[in-house]
Amino acid sequence: MSVKTVYSVCGMCGVRCPIEVAVENGVCRSIQGNRHSPGIRGAICVRGAAGIAALQDDERPQFPMRRLGARGEGRWQRISWEEALAHAAEKLAEAKSRNGGRSILWSDAGGPFSDMRKALVRALGSPNFFGREAFGEVNTHHAALSLFGFGADRLVYDLRHARQVVLQNRNLFESIDVRQANELLDGLADGGRLTVIDIRATVSAAKADRFLLIRPGTDLALNLAVIRTLLAEKLYDAAFAGKWIADLEALERAVAGDSPEFAEAETGIAAGEIVELARALAQAAPRVVWHPGGMTARYRDSFLVSRTAYIINALLGAIGARGGLPLAAGSEDLNQKGLNRFVDLFPAAAEKRADAGGGRPAVYAQGPGLIHQAFQAIESADPYPVKTCVVYENDPLSELPDPGRIKEIFGRLDFLATITSAWTETAWHSDLLLPLSSYLERESIAGELPGLTPSLSLRRRCESPRYDTRADWEIISGLAGRLGVAPLSFGSAEEIWDRQLAGTGVRLRDFEARGIVPLTAEPWYAPLGAEFRFPTASGRIEMQNAEWRDQGLDCLKQVVVRPGLYACTFRLAVGGCSLHVEGHTVNNPILFKQMPENVLWIHPAAAASAGIADGDAVSVSGPGGTGRIRARLTESIHPEAVFMVRGFGRTLPVESRARGQGLADTALMAGGLERTDPLGGGLALQEHVLSVTKA
Repeated sequence: MSVKTVYSVCGMCGVRCPIEVAVENGVCRSIQGNRHSPGIRGAICVRGAAGIAALQDDERPQFPMRRLGARGEGRWQRISWEEALAHAAEKLAEAKSRNGGRSILWSDAGGPFSDMRKALVRALGSPNFFGREAFGEVNTHHAALSLFGFGADRLVYDLRHARQVVLQNRNLFESIDVRQANELLDGLADGGRLTVIDIRATVSAAKADRFLLIRPGTDLALNLAVIRTLLAEKLYDAAFAGKWIADLEALERAVAGDSPEFAEAETGIAAGEIVELARALAQAAPRVVWHPGGMTARYRDSFLVSRTAYIINALLGAIGARGGLPLAAGSEDLNQKGLNRFVDLFPAAAEKRADAGGGRPAVYAQGPGLIHQAFQAIESADPYPVKTCVVYENDPLSELPDPGRIKEIFGRLDFLATITSAWTETAWHSDLLLPLSSYLERESIAGELPGLTPSLSLRRRCESPRYDTRADWEIISGLAGRLGVAPLSFGSAEEIWDRQLAGTGVRLRDFEARGIVPLTAEPWYAPLGAEFRFPTASGRIEMQNAEWRDQGLDCLKQVVVRPGLYACTFRLAVGGCSLHVEGHTVNNPILFKQMPENVLWIHPAAAASAGIADGDAVSVSGPGGTGRIRARLTESIHPEAVFMVRGFGRTLPVESRARGQGLADTALMAGGLERTDPLGGGLALQEHVLSVTKA
């Protein structure tokens, strides 16, 4: 027997943990976390452990297919890769010739290996590349941008060295980012303290020293009360604030009426607990992390919730501090030559993005993009016609609200293609399906991972493809060659890696020993020294941002009081769990067995009024429709909310396991594409009110 270790990168979720794969005679046998990667220590989450099941799954796309009949009808014709790539290239070239490159929209999974895909879109003359950040992180990104002049990805949560950690709507121990989970556990074992703020008790809440069950949609009132307490009791870092925070007086005026007592009335959290939390944070400053939340597409004020979380960190001097929110380092910060980027080979498109039309605030254009507004641009042709769409490893029909509306929007496209390693609702409604090899069967381009210990990483092929599928670089190279984009046409992954690494001093064989190449031996903490300036107009952290203000958007807007709900109505809360990511894993043979359907969390007191018992089938009605789901009665959720895991309610006949199991939350969200945060632009998925009755 011949067993070897292949270092690669997991592809079961967006975290992309470094992994080690045991390969016996060319067949993947087991997966574990990369023991050489800081914080991983050989660990892997349950989804990552199911990677081999995804590889072995015979219900994934196995060969290129072209649609016959109407979209979504399910009639397909198998074609060769030559036919598939030629057809896709012809449609892209036709779109560019007829309406310009701007008429092409690319919806992407994003991540560290997306540079080549971005470059192809840029080479076609389109500004419309939307990465994963465009789906759920735009509010947090814009909140950071309005304060610091840079996005949220420039900040690191130093959980290992923090003395006080606050997770606000962030279920870190079920997400799961293995490195962050390990670092937080190490920090807690070393004396750190954890506070969890959420509408339901989670695994993260079970590990917390303080759990605050908050009324849905009232996080802003809590955050403002903490800020007021820090200011009123002089608990903030006056030296840091004096040097780095602009217009602190404006903040003081803005929160003058936001007392802990007012917050108690809104949130249900006792005023004394709010004050106690603020004082505990001040005692630990600057080694404090207040996490602004992972599910940022929650409410209409999520931008302000994220922004006030960052302000709390700033008041405590945590920005740039060890044990706080230090700045992420990359090759440029270390005065090293980074990877040669493919996007740099092509000029940026002169056109504005399709999500910036219709008089929408121009401040959104500085962020990762608003994919829902880009889809609306398909419908409205504002600011210009968008007629061709390529979807890479994501599923708008499962991830965005109001799938019926999105199908209507897709109906306006001349061409819709999907590149995917698993069946998706969007793939089923496409004109062309290009099957991507599973992540264990494909190489990817090299990527740079910024952070406290920045590194270079690449995904290696662990097993030859079992079906007629191809790697991402093979598909992009095949399209580029047929479109006349020679700089992106390669014959092997090794050619790509050599091109990326040229001049960096890093050689391909440097990845052999550990799978990653660290750019620094020790964690890199960048001091906010005398020469440092935040990339804002003032060079400081700005409480009131002029760009937002000039467009009539108040970054210090006060909390809006939320009215109560009628009997048997609830605010919908959605999210993930340790087993599943959106709809991408629900048909996985192993993960399906562990969790074949989602259930509706509901408080026993609320359920009793409707005569609902644990395990009963219930009818859930919301904007757009009604569905059935089993009830799970638990006191671990706020009585005004119900919760379900996302990604269920699949309809595809090619998914024998997942089809018809559970309920899709998005089907209850008619009008959800317009229900957004006016300041951050993100979708307000949890502003939908549902009625629940016994079925």
